[in-house]
Amino acid sequence: MLYVVPTPVGNLEDITLRALRVLKEVDLILAEDTRTSSVLLKHYDIHTPLKSHHKFNEHETSDQMAERIVAGLNVALISDAGTPGISDPGFMLVRACVERGVEVQCLPGATAFVPALVDSGLPCDRFYFEGFLPQKKGRQTRLQHLAQQEHTMIIYESPFRLQKTLEQLAEYLGQERLASVSREISKKFEDTQRGTIAELIAHYKEHPAKGEIVIIVDGKHE
Repeated sequence: MLYVVPTPVGNLEDITLRALRVLKEVDLILAEDTRTSSVLLKHYDIHTPLKSHHKFNEHETSDQMAERIVAGLNVALISDAGTPGISDPGFMLVRACVERGVEVQCLPGATAFVPALVDSGLPCDRFYFEGFLPQKKGRQTRLQHLAQQEHTMIIYESPFRLQKTLEQLAEYLGQERLASVSREISKKFEDTQRGTIAELIAHYKEHPAKGEIVIIVDGKHE
């Protein structure tokens, strides 16, 4: 069986009892970065063997690993933080297992966009998940697409590109569009700033952001 196991996005206590049990019982854990995952496993005294499975090798290793699972291996897939497959490696292995009739169980658990969305104060009954925008090719096309979205939008971003992304959102969606920026979710310095895109641009010019970031943007209204 393949278990897809969410891991904490910040506080190490944000993991389920079931996830800990699975990580202890499987034969192998596939990790996005074994060094990052080792910190979590050491914290919970888990000694299951680790193997790298990341975006640079998943094309080559997914089929091979799926065949090992068919042969009887029980495997857990984790990413550095959050739920594998959500802007992280995972989809290719899950697809390879499904194609071979392997049972896949995705455990419920942490993912960064849900607390950011709820905390934004913007409508969350319907939403559009964009994830990371393309850094170069296709970026303008995606921004034009977002400008027409009627539902609340979710964008992942790094602190180094936050200012540029906010300025481009202002250009394509308008400076008065409501938005929020959440960073360091579930960590000691967790912070959410809310306001118009113009106000957020001004804030982060004065207070450069650090840590992982989720941008929530209000949808287009008549």
